[in-house]
Amino acid sequence: MSPSADLPGDRRIDLNADLGEEVTDDAALLRVVTSANVACGYHAGNADIMRAVCAEAVTRGVSVGAQVSYDDRENFGRVARDVAADVLREQVADQVGILSDIAATEGTTVRYLKPHGALYHRVIDDEPQARAVLSGSGTLPVLGMPGALLLDLARDAGRVVFREGFPDRAYAAAGRLLPRDRPGAVLTDTETIAVKAVELAAAVDSVCVHGDSPGAVTSATAVRGSLEAAGYLLRGL
Repeated sequence: MSPSADLPGDRRIDLNADLGEEVTDDAALLRVVTSANVACGYHAGNADIMRAVCAEAVTRGVSVGAQVSYDDRENFGRVARDVAADVLREQVADQVGILSDIAATEGTTVRYLKPHGALYHRVIDDEPQARAVLSGSGTLPVLGMPGALLLDLARDAGRVVFREGFPDRAYAAAGRLLPRDRPGAVLTDTETIAVKAVELAAAVDSVCVHGDSPGAVTSATAVRGSLEAAGYLLRGL
């Protein structure tokens, strides 16, 4: 799916989730989503898990993306790290390379890149780290927060970019996500999440349901149902 290639009036949307993190029912989630952000081993996952997710993604027709992170399994990649740009570039390249090799053995390819956790938020406005992520990921399309520097730099380099919204998270000022330690930052009411997904779909290319949430499968199912009921055609990135 390309945000610039759809016909006028074509209501297409992607539904993505983080998979391979060892905290959710990957198989059940893959029956619902259209794109899978696969953990590449730096914050969670391992080669066997990546292989299993890729194999099931092929069966379900789900697009595979590289979910790259700081090298920080202890904190699930959710703590900001001051990593030198050349080091971060090589870490991103390693993660993309590992997943790409595994995906190829299962009959698919890595179709896009998405940073995870603290790195996701860091590259919204940190130019050296954003450039390192881009440099380490070749020419892959990039999935990220609308308005992020990462997307601006990717677009300037001629790369495809996809904007995403989070119906299971509360937003703060300037379109940023409310930090997880703030009251009400993580939404759990399925109906609220489903309604918010339709609202977000008008302004983004992909809607994300966090795979590490306890009710991820239920929420994703409700989101998919609400998007389809609103007339959207779900397609992978």
